[in-house]
Amino acid sequence: MQNQPAKIQIKVTPEFKRSLRNLAKQYRNIRSDVQPIIDQLQSGEIIGDQIPSIPYTVFKVRVRNSNIQKGKSGGYRFIYYLKTSTNIILVTIYSKSDKGDITSDKIQKIVANFKSQ
Repeated sequence: MQNQPAKIQIKVTPEFKRSLRNLAKQYRNIRSDVQPIIDQLQSGEIIGDQIPSIPYTVFKVRVRNSNIQKGKSGGYRFIYYLKTSTNIILVTIYSKSDKGDITSDKIQKIVANFKSQ
């Protein structure tokens, strides 16, 4: 009898939903661009770089934007919080070509607001 891996539960913050919806107006392929990342997270892979200045286990992943030809550097930044090994929270997503870096304070506030709900 094989042990089944634990099911990874992925939740989204209101900030992530809002950002994805707004970006989808400008970049039609965003959902298909981020789906492989969500699939990797659901399979249990921990991807991206951990953001060190935050007390939570938060990672940033660079995602290619297929609507513009700039590669990953001009693509999206996908921020997620590894709450437990089976519980992942999608924090926010933004386009690097439209917006500079997001502050660690803002990420912390989004996670804290989500945890208090």
